[in-house]
Amino acid sequence: MHVYEKVRVYIDEHGFKQVTVAQRAGIPKNTFNAIMNGKRTLYADDLRAICFALNVSPELFVEV
Repeated sequence: MHVYEKVRVYIDEHGFKQVTVAQRAGIPKNTFNAIMNGKRTLYADDLRAICFALNVSPELFVEV
């Protein structure tokens, strides 16, 4: 499973709205939507911002 898919599943399972996470992360909602659908690369800075918005560690989504 790709990192963006893990993030999307986490958001869905925890009842977050994608638009809310995008706003908290400071990512435009269209860009966030493209990331969550695998149409745009999820960069480290984006993941960091999303994890900050969700109050979780990036290690939750990335296999080390």
